[in-house]
Amino acid sequence: MRKSLLILSFSVLLFSTFNVKAQEEKTDEYNKWTFELNAGQSKGIKPYSIGYFGSDPGKFFGGVTINNYNGGVRYMFSPKFGLKLDFGFDRLKNLSDESLEFEMQNIRIGFQGVINGARLFDIQESLGRFSFLFHGGVQVAQMTPKMGINEGRDEWNGGVMFGFTPEFRITKNFALNADFTMLSNVRQHFNWDGAYSDANNNLAGSMYTISMGVSVSFGAHKIHGDWAVLTNKQQEEIAALEKRVGQIENNMTDSDQDGVPDYLDVEPNSIAGVAVDTKGRMVDINQNGVPDELEKFLNNTYVTNETYNSGNNNAEMMAKFINDGYVATYFDFNKKQPTNVSTEGIDFIRTYLLNNPESTVDIIGHADEIGKTPYNDKLANDRANNVKEILVKAGIDPKRLNVVSQGEDASVDKDSAGARRLVRRVTFKVK
Repeated sequence: MRKSLLILSFSVLLFSTFNVKAQEEKTDEYNKWTFELNAGQSKGIKPYSIGYFGSDPGKFFGGVTINNYNGGVRYMFSPKFGLKLDFGFDRLKNLSDESLEFEMQNIRIGFQGVINGARLFDIQESLGRFSFLFHGGVQVAQMTPKMGINEGRDEWNGGVMFGFTPEFRITKNFALNADFTMLSNVRQHFNWDGAYSDANNNLAGSMYTISMGVSVSFGAHKIHGDWAVLTNKQQEEIAALEKRVGQIENNMTDSDQDGVPDYLDVEPNSIAGVAVDTKGRMVDINQNGVPDELEKFLNNTYVTNETYNSGNNNAEMMAKFINDGYVATYFDFNKKQPTNVSTEGIDFIRTYLLNNPESTVDIIGHADEIGKTPYNDKLANDRANNVKEILVKAGIDPKRLNVVSQGEDASVDKDSAGARRLVRRVTFKVK
């Protein structure tokens, strides 16, 4: 009955591994070859003659001589399933004074299916450097007693084997492991103590091994095949779609709320409420540097038709317009030079100063809150100095220009990229 259960268990394991392979999408993004080498303790469970028995497995940790060596070469057809050709060498002895003396040599070759359990249960990310394998298959072994009346007599037998192997990755392609393997022979005539049974009396022996060792992964990829981070085609498509959606959302941002998304907006810092064209530029038909809608508002608010041409009223109106912050020039993140589309503000100040030669202007630099305050103070000052240099090269006496740094502007939400664009600027104050 026990023999039948072992064979059934092995059949289920093989079916499961091949089923996993069939469902796994093919990918080449991992190292497929792994070499393993282990050493530890093996114990024959049964059969024994009267007066003989195996060692106490607890003594393995008390300094018992290593009596098992095993290793193998593994090839993973998919991230979850592979096959392994392995070997084992056992030297079974009585390790207790209560047992009669015996010594049995067991040399085996096995062919097994291997399942990466961490990937099978999709828990590899949570395990980190840990992983674990299931393995099972068939094995053929040669038993040779090394003492007693049957010393030197060989017998070939065969059966099934299955086991469990926890792993811990040390370096990119090198890992430690501990392995527990159970072996059951469906044909065996030797007892583990070396006694031989009649050929018609099949003893169906069993043994187990506990060992520790290393595994080394080979291939072109930098990480051990059992830990390679993999994404299937569907996951890659979903990630690409999410990236495209994110890009669309970013493109549709309208920082200056003028109805034109930033990716189409030539002037993404237009004054709120001022009419813009299809490219986001404030409408200025007469090309005087003042948006037409704002110009009309100023005319209606500050001057009458009769006094519009009066120099004093016009100068006062423009000075108030400047001092109220309607004229500004803007900067990209961490940049000291104005953006190409915001030089109109500088041109407005130049025109005002040329028409009002007695006036002077403070050039006030600002920065957003991203970064350290001392750095932002200097950045704001550099921005103001660069605007001053443009005005000087455009014919304005530097004595009429005073640079002021106001550093970080905390008036907007620093977590909003759109809002931060509005405070990376230089404003002006007429004196």
